[in-house]
Amino acid sequence: MYAPAENRYQQMSYARCGRSGLHLPRISLGLWQNFGGTVPYESSREMLLKSFDHGITHFDLANNYGPPPGSAEETFGRVLVRDLASHRDELIISTKAGYRMWPGPYGEWGSRKYLLASLDQSLKRMGLKYVDVFYSHRYDPHTPLEETMCALDMAVRSGRALYVGISSYGPETTRQAVRILRDLKTPCLLHQPSYSMFNRWIEDGLLQTLEEEGVGCIAFSPLAQGLLTAKYLHGIPESSRVARGEEFSESLLTERNLANVRALDRIAQQRGQSLAQMAIAWVLRKSIVTSALIGASRWSQIEECLGALVNLHFTDAELAAIDQYAVDGGINIWSESSANR
Repeated sequence: MYAPAENRYQQMSYARCGRSGLHLPRISLGLWQNFGGTVPYESSREMLLKSFDHGITHFDLANNYGPPPGSAEETFGRVLVRDLASHRDELIISTKAGYRMWPGPYGEWGSRKYLLASLDQSLKRMGLKYVDVFYSHRYDPHTPLEETMCALDMAVRSGRALYVGISSYGPETTRQAVRILRDLKTPCLLHQPSYSMFNRWIEDGLLQTLEEEGVGCIAFSPLAQGLLTAKYLHGIPESSRVARGEEFSESLLTERNLANVRALDRIAQQRGQSLAQMAIAWVLRKSIVTSALIGASRWSQIEECLGALVNLHFTDAELAAIDQYAVDGGINIWSESSANR
């Protein structure tokens, strides 16, 4: 029978989400790629429970996470009922809807019908009465923003969610969405954008918008889907996403990108960190960034990422050196959703 580590909250630091009363761990765990039905259940269970043992209280999902879609929520639900049910009030569980989940005109985007139907399905898969955070996973240019935000408001008013957020919205649509939700008396808790040293789009207006509006920021893909690790410095591992043909394209492993990775790795070594640890610390250097949302395929990767919290300080000289190589790497596969609208 699982019993969590008694010192789990001494192993993690937490930060407040914007002007809300909610704190998140500085590192959160996302279940995007490696918790679905194609992964051994015990591997997923180990990562989830050891993460909780180390103070990671926030687990981030979406309706389409797997593969196959929906299976990550099912896996999480199994671990929840078996091991974590008595600790439900210590957990922040989030899910999202926006990308294609089922066929037909009501299976994706931002309509009220799709969002609330998807949330009901997610709750059923996880065996939950409510989630802590429900997100609009992407901006829908064909649905009135008021309809999408009213659906999020209904999720809270109906008891299906405690908080709401948005993901990959540009600065202007973020400001509009936040103000609509504020008028509805359901404040926007979080924005979840992609952000890394190779994908800095949020520095062009979005971070300022979030600061002005008092919204928290949780950055996903801080390791640029593994590019900002030692993984690709010596070729393409057979177990990597590139080798498996999943999302990350080999075309992104350009000599320019790899040269920048090698240079950043040298800076990380001078700081006494791995490249992954420095990349996470770099994302967390801005106070508006509440948490870095990592993914992993095994516990050792999560454990390495947690080491980033040992040193979150950068000197001006280190930041200047990093800026020479922290340039756009063409890896923002969510660029259509995160355009500056």
